[in-house]
Order: sequence, then C-alpha cells, then structure tokens
Amino acid sequence: MTTECTPPDQEPEIGRRKFIRLGLAAAASATLLTPDESWALPAVPGRRLSFYNLHTSEKVSVEYWARGKYVRDGLRQVNKLMRDHRNGSIHPIEPKLLDVLFQLQRMTGTKGPIHIVSAYRSPATNAALREADPEGVARRSYHMDGKAVDLRFPGVQLSKLHRAALSLRAGGVGYYPDSNFVHVDVGPVRHWLG
Repeated sequence: MTTECTPPDQEPEIGRRKFIRLGLAAAASATLLTPDESWALPAVPGRRLSFYNLHTSEKVSVEYWARGKYVRDGLRQVNKLMRDHRNGSIHPIEPKLLDVLFQLQRMTGTKGPIHIVSAYRSPATNAALREADPEGVARRSYHMDGKAVDLRFPGVQLSKLHRAALSLRAGGVGYYPDSNFVHVDVGPVRHWLG
C-alpha cells in the first residue's frame, strides 16, 4: 500500500467541486453566531413576562417590548418589582436580561410567573451580604448594576433551567441546587456551581 503525498514545493490542484465545498464551508463558518448573538430572539410582535417576587409577594405581568422597541412603562414596572427588597432601592434592570428571561421561558415551555429570589442589590445590601458570605457574594456583583437575577421557574426542574441558561451563552450562569435557584446575568460568558 502506498501513500501519496504532495512535495512541499508543489501545491495540490484543487478541483471545482472541492473549491465549491471549501467555499461553502468558509461561508457557513463566517455566519456562525457569536456567543452574544447565539440566543437571538425570534421575531414576535411583543414580549411579555410575568414575575412573582418571593420576598414582597408582589406580582406583575408586563409587555416590556412591543413594535420593535422596549416599552417604558413595562420596564418601570419590572424595575419596581425587582428592587432591592431589603431597603426599597429601585434601579433600572438591563433590558437584555429580560430578553434572556423571555428566551428561557420559551425554551423551557413554562407559562407561569418567574419567581424572583434576588434581582437588584444596592451597594449597601451587597456589602452586607458579602460580609456574611465573602466566598459566595462577589464584591462587584452584576446585581448592583441591574444585570443579574437569581430565579426559579415553578414546574421546571432546576437542572433543566440551568442547562437552558448555559445553552444560551448570553452571560454568567450560576447553579445553586441547595438554595433552589439559578443565577443569570448579562456579563461575560462563564458558569459556576454555588
């Protein structure tokens, strides 16, 4: 059995079919989505989310996006519900985070309200939580920027929610099975077990 090899000073001739296949492969790889875009939302006329805050027992169902833009009143309602429940501080929640939650609901098939364990945290609250648990609370948490939420979806196994969040590659994902929640943020793509 002989093996053919091309001498180093001679380039192999590329046939038409191979050239086309290589071109198609290059075009396909060039159009692959970046991690930031891999969870892109389907075209829908509106995006609605329902929430239940576990600490305040408040509920809200809002259309936060309609006709190609974010709905200011819907965002205001979300900001209020996701406020720091320890001191009442309200901070804008990053709309991209809501898009991630919307996509997670679609992926898991849940229709019920998202249960909010923790969303916005004021710097004072974050510092107090970090003092109580220096290993478990980041000094500069994305919660302080309205870019993170700890949540659960009633009726959806936590492991399924965790896998769905990881598959989006839309930011950070923390898995806290002992505390029964998943952390989702829109920071850099990373993951951890809490």
